[in-house]
Amino acid sequence: MGKCLLIQAFISVSAGFSQIVSSDDLYKTDILLVLAHPDDETAISGQLSRWIYDEGKSVAAVYTNRGQGGGNSYGKEQYHAMGAIREIEVRQALNAFGISHVWFLDGMDTPGQDVLHSLQNLPHGTALEKLVRYIRLTQPEIIITWLPVFSAGENHGDHQAAGVIATEAFDLAGDPTVFPAQVAYPREIQDINNFYEGLQPWQPQKLYFYSDREEPLKAPGPAFDIMTVSPNKGKPYIELAAQLHVFHKTQGFVAEMAEEAIKTGEWEILKEWLDKFQLIFGKSVVECDATGDVFDGVNDSPADYKKPSGYYKQEIKGVCLQLGGIFNFYGAFWQAHDLNHLAGFLDPEIVIAAGSYFHVPLLIQNGGNKEVTLKLYAVLPKGWEEVSGSREYSLEAGQTLPVQAFYFAPGEEKDECQTLYWEIYQGKKKLDTVEMCVSLSDWTLPQ
Repeated sequence: MGKCLLIQAFISVSAGFSQIVSSDDLYKTDILLVLAHPDDETAISGQLSRWIYDEGKSVAAVYTNRGQGGGNSYGKEQYHAMGAIREIEVRQALNAFGISHVWFLDGMDTPGQDVLHSLQNLPHGTALEKLVRYIRLTQPEIIITWLPVFSAGENHGDHQAAGVIATEAFDLAGDPTVFPAQVAYPREIQDINNFYEGLQPWQPQKLYFYSDREEPLKAPGPAFDIMTVSPNKGKPYIELAAQLHVFHKTQGFVAEMAEEAIKTGEWEILKEWLDKFQLIFGKSVVECDATGDVFDGVNDSPADYKKPSGYYKQEIKGVCLQLGGIFNFYGAFWQAHDLNHLAGFLDPEIVIAAGSYFHVPLLIQNGGNKEVTLKLYAVLPKGWEEVSGSREYSLEAGQTLPVQAFYFAPGEEKDECQTLYWEIYQGKKKLDTVEMCVSLSDWTLPQ
């Protein structure tokens, strides 16, 4: 085939592409929810009512798993069968609000407090690639997800994992070098061997979080009064919100609380629950007020890609004692994704089961230029029993040593905070201290 014929063929194929309806027309959404389990959307059901019924916003949702690891309050089905039922429930609930674009990342429900384990079970890389695809497909201006912070109450690893990958995808979807096959131009529309996806890079404009911490965080974000009456529906947003809850029969507390409120007209219990879930400002690539409306500052034109700061290793001078594991991960994660303000919301805290085996990951760092011998001590409240952790450690120059410390917690439930301390000494000189607030409950998710 001659050069001119090749050019003509390319022009013909290109002309065919121009007649195809773009994703802007079919799948474009204003808000994308990135959540862990079916029913997580009920937490912001009042805000959803306002956006959909009064502001005419389009909403889509992505769930990392189907909630197959929880209990069934409605029937005998469990595990994958219950996951299938919960997918039905959430699709029915969202459809009642006019939300039809719903996807699942097919991760495993991982009931526990360890975000790293939850990310492992997605698995992390596969889930992130899928989520970047859905962002490029739906082109949202706003992403709303769980808060990537470990705290008392907000201690579900799956919730936090959703927040982690949502933040990562927010920062990656606009970069054409990330998952490049997604944004490569297809050779031919009907070529069965075509592996390119034909999407466009997309930079969302704003990222918001929410949390179910037992005590709401004092963090900046848009205020919302769920008892306000919807101008278009003539009902309080809480009454509209309840219509989303009632579909989640297998999650008894979620459905029953709403059904009782609808039946009696007594909204206080449901209000107390939903008031916990105020939105928290995460980040924005457009100028806006952190406490302003979600759509404050949002532009009609696509936002330019904004590269996050990224991870860099911070220099350690002298001897340093830190909490490791999840806590160390979040410190690096917030810094890498320009979310350092999240670090100031609260001090390290956790709720564990009374009488349980309690694990505390610690890091001892020697930022000096010579080997040191150090002694670690745990300072525990009355009734706590140490299994391991307190002893002497030797660290080479520049070495970071992970220490796994274990304890038995007292058997009595105790809601108020008990502070546990860890101190590092060189000889008789105390060099550093870390602490954690621990509450004891009758039951919690596994640590």
